[in-house]
Amino acid sequence: MNWQDFIHSDPTVLLGKPIIKGTRLSVDFILGLLAKGWTTNTILENYPTLKPDALLAIFAYAAETVQEEVYFNMPTGVCVK
Repeated sequence: MNWQDFIHSDPTVLLGKPIIKGTRLSVDFILGLLAKGWTTNTILENYPTLKPDALLAIFAYAAETVQEEVYFNMPTGVCVK
């Protein structure tokens, strides 16, 4: 999956946040919907201009971005909500 075919950043749109091409839907907005329990089907139903490949591109983008992050160990027994 080449996420660059679906996601780009434009400083004139949403202050340069990564968005799905042809929309004003940011990657973090879609990931937030998923974190709230929305399914991919629910997202596609509510945003009919989105294509399933665009959602896959978001996952690919997120996976690549996370690989480049620095992680900090958390003490055991800590519950983050």
